[in-house]
Amino acid sequence: MIDLRRLEALVALHRTGTVSAAAAQLHYGQPTISHHLRRLEAETGAVLLQRVGRGLRLTAEGERLARRGEEVLGLLARAEDELRAATSLQSGRVRLAAFPSGAATLVPDALALLAARHPGIALDLTEAEPPEAFEMLRAGSIDLALTFAYPDQPEPEQITSVPVFGDPLYLVTRDGEGPAHTPVDLAVYAETRWITGCERCRSELLTLCREAGFTPTIAFASDDYVAVQSLVASGLGVTVLPGLALRAHQHRDVVRRRVGAQRRVQLSTYGAPPRPAAVDAAAAAIAEVAGRVRS
Repeated sequence: MIDLRRLEALVALHRTGTVSAAAAQLHYGQPTISHHLRRLEAETGAVLLQRVGRGLRLTAEGERLARRGEEVLGLLARAEDELRAATSLQSGRVRLAAFPSGAATLVPDALALLAARHPGIALDLTEAEPPEAFEMLRAGSIDLALTFAYPDQPEPEQITSVPVFGDPLYLVTRDGEGPAHTPVDLAVYAETRWITGCERCRSELLTLCREAGFTPTIAFASDDYVAVQSLVASGLGVTVLPGLALRAHQHRDVVRRRVGAQRRVQLSTYGAPPRPAAVDAAAAAIAEVAGRVRS
């Protein structure tokens, strides 16, 4: 493998024409430049230089290597500049996945906050429920995920999640079926048809109903919290929805009441810290916005 310092000496000689000028450009002594050039010839096994009088001239092979060397050193300098800019948050790109209600409530304000603080950071947003987001993290197709989990749901292996707030759960019923914003006993609805959402939400609903002493009759299932509320408003059943879903959209003909449980909203990454500076900046913005919702 070619030593970059020796390649740099060859490129400097090609640019300046003399060993003394190359040494001045690189802030080396002339013996150091001569040593690097001799070692480069020995390592490559090629004749790169011709001695003409008291000076040196590049051979055709030396010219070719010097031109390629300029490209290599240019790309390396560009990579260093890009890393420096990313580390200082002058630039960067973060690929974020978020579950639908989080994408509709937390993410827009977080994006605005990130843009105000670090305008050079670009953020790509994908909507994904937690299981899909975890797989995307493992595959390396995203850098950060806004996910959620319920108390009895462990974290997947190799995923690191940091909670940002507890999202309360609400029983959602047709308007007029009970007073809003008051605790409720789910057992009262044991004979009622139920509407459920994603697989994780369905699992939590079954747990809540089991703790209330009954098994719910699931009439409909939909991942769309707007559609679920429309079904409730039409008198086709009742459901349990998290606060963020109702913050994003609450049907005018439904009421909600706390059920005394919550889900954990969290920021998830693959593996252990440290994380790239841009990912940390995006995570900090989302956590700050989530803190405002909690308060």
